[in-house]
Parts: sequence; C-alpha cells; structure tokens
Amino acid sequence: MRKEKKSKKRKQYIFILRELTGREFKRKYARSFLGIIWSVLNPLLYMTVMAMVFTYIFSNSIEKYPVYLMCGQITYSLFSGITNTSMGALVDNKNMLIKVKFPKLIFPLSRGMIALVNFFYSLIALVIVMIFFQVKPSFYMLLVPIDILFLFLFSMGVGYILSVLYVFFDDVKYLYSVFLTLLMYCSAIFYSINRLSPMMQTVVATNPIYNYVTIFRNCMIYSTMPSGVEFYQMAAWGLGMYIIGTYVFWKSQNNIMQKL
Repeated sequence: MRKEKKSKKRKQYIFILRELTGREFKRKYARSFLGIIWSVLNPLLYMTVMAMVFTYIFSNSIEKYPVYLMCGQITYSLFSGITNTSMGALVDNKNMLIKVKFPKLIFPLSRGMIALVNFFYSLIALVIVMIFFQVKPSFYMLLVPIDILFLFLFSMGVGYILSVLYVFFDDVKYLYSVFLTLLMYCSAIFYSINRLSPMMQTVVATNPIYNYVTIFRNCMIYSTMPSGVEFYQMAAWGLGMYIIGTYVFWKSQNNIMQKL
C-alpha cells in the first residue's frame, strides 16, 4: 500500500511539473511572433555580434573562434537562465502556493526545465555553426550530456537558494544581475585563459562555470577527453551545490509560507 501511494504521488508530482513547465513555456512565447524559433536565432545573433567585435582580437589565438564563442555562450546562458528564472518562482506563484499543497520545490524546478529546453534548441544553432566551420563530430561529444547534467544540478542548487532569498529580499534580483555580469567575464566566454596573468588564470580556473564551459568546448570542438580533475570538479560542484540548495530550500519552507 505504501509503495502504491508513493508511486501515485510521484506520478502526480511529475504531472504537476509537466503542466507547470508547459504553462511557463507558453507564457514565455505567448506574445512572440517567431516563438520558439528565437531560442535558435538568439544565440546565432549573439554569436554574430560578438564575433564581429572580438574576432580581430582573438581569432589568431583561438581556433574556430565563432564556435569557441558560441560553446561558451550557450553553456553560460544555461546557468544564468536557470538561476535567473528560478529566483522568482515562489513569488510569482504566490497564490498557487497558498491554495494548493504539493512540494514547493517543483516551482523552481519547472523554471529550470524551461531553461534546459531552451538550451537544447540553442544546440541546433551550435550545430549549424559547427557545420559551417567544418568541425568534425567525434566520440567525445557523447560526454557532453554528463557535463550538462551536472551543470543543471549546480544551477538548480543555486536557483533554490536564490528563490528563498528573493522571498525575503527583493534587492537580491539587482545584486545578482551584477554578479552574473562579473561571472561572465570570469568564465572565459569570449577569450582564452592563456592570455591572462598566472594569478588571474588561477582565479578563473576556480570558477565552476569555467570548468563546465571548458569540458563542453573540449568535447565539442577539440575532441579531447576532459582530465580526471575536471571530471571530479564537474561532479563535486554539481552534486555539492544541489544538495546544499535543496537543504536550504527545505529548511526555509515554513518561513517562506509565513512571509508569503
């Protein structure tokens, strides 16, 4: 009986998560003429603009620079998309949280799933660019889903914490936007870490997002196996942050309901 009840609840939660994700996805593109096509066009347009700006600076030192740039861009965008949208998940669904009883964790998770779907559409744009610049497919590309899985876990852990903080402090939204800008410049999205001083290389190398970006690039562009250290960091950051974020979220639930 207990197993049947747990199975029933699990199915209910999956259904709710699917419905919430679908609702948020439709809302996002409701007033857009091109709709989901923007998920493909946006990274292409961004890559074009950034490549025009930085190609003359970095093209000589970075092979297939537009592909290098786009790999970094869509990986970073997955993190920023998940964390930014998860932040307001509880506040935006205040009425539903009060009226309906089911795990509150579902709300940030549904936002994270939307960002993940957008990332997969962005991969279409990346494949187009890779074909244009004649990047050959390799076995190492099969390792990319592992990198994205741990990046997703890392991002959701941060997103859970931000969603709690935003309930109590509205200013978190503005502070976090500044932090994201700093993080982007510290993630080697459009430059090579080799151009930095040894001290700055150490600083950037300790950035978890840089680690995920590097593994993604190595597998997609350079057909090289990530090192053991990179794999360890990828898993440790992903699992560690997800556990911390989930713990903070669950411990704060009562305070969240009182505040809302």
